Amino acid sequence: MRLGQYTTTDDAQPWVGVTTADGEIVNLSETGAETGIAIPRATSDLLGQWNWQRKVELVVEYAEETGIGCYDAPELDQYAPVHDPEKVVCVGLNYRDHAEEGGNPIPDEPVLFSKFPTSVTGPESTITWDPDLTQKVDYEAELVVVIGEETRRVDEDEALDHVAGYTIGNDVSARDLQHGDGQWVRGKSLDSFAPTGPELVTADAVDAPHDLDIYAEVNGQRLQDSSTSNFIFGVDELVSFCSQAFTLEPGDLIFTGTPPGVGVYREPPVLLEERDEVTVGIGELGELTNGCAYL
Repeated sequence: MRLGQYTTTDDAQPWVGVTTADGEIVNLSETGAETGIAIPRATSDLLGQWNWQRKVELVVEYAEETGIGCYDAPELDQYAPVHDPEKVVCVGLNYRDHAEEGGNPIPDEPVLFSKFPTSVTGPESTITWDPDLTQKVDYEAELVVVIGEETRRVDEDEALDHVAGYTIGNDVSARDLQHGDGQWVRGKSLDSFAPTGPELVTADAVDAPHDLDIYAEVNGQRLQDSSTSNFIFGVDELVSFCSQAFTLEPGDLIFTGTPPGVGVYREPPVLLEERDEVTVGIGELGELTNGCAYL
């Protein structure tokens, strides 16, 4: 199942939709109202409902039979699949060769930092920054875990049961702020610095989250090319580790780290500029593309 958030030209707020086998988008709340199955507009609220996947399946089945609530994808504007997470948790140095390219020791346990939720944006949106604030903006291709239920002190062998699914992320980073501040939050949290999407692919539709190709391209040039098989800490370890310290809520995002090839460590460095286009791709999930512009 592939969940996204969309609007038509008449909608004031995004609604959660499902992509059908024919490529149409089902407005779950609109179709659900016809069936008597209440579906909230926001993905994070949907994930918090009991037995939400079964409800969605019934609503989609009805939409496919009747055409109610079905839209052609080109007619819609698309947003981040979870546009309002309570938390955006990020993992640093989770690929051995990325740690090594920056001269960092291999961590013994996950290195966590956060991005503010206001940094979240969606597919085809624009990554923006003030060049008077930062002049070293970098890309980072990442697999993003979407939490599906309240999670606290979960063991590793049960952690994947708490994952709703996966999406693609770009952990955009202002390197001069990140390295100059002595901590990473400001440099990672500028508005628009957490593009995600295009869709949330549910966990049951991802065969092997620890064996997915992952890459990043800037203006068509591939600069990162790896696999999640090179994780130091797997998704189960990360979810369990985070949950020992704080409660994870439905819709929370965990950026799982980036492979080698980021711009700041290339020779010469490759940093983002106005009118650049960045594409992050992950096997089974698709591609996430965003342009760049100065404020």
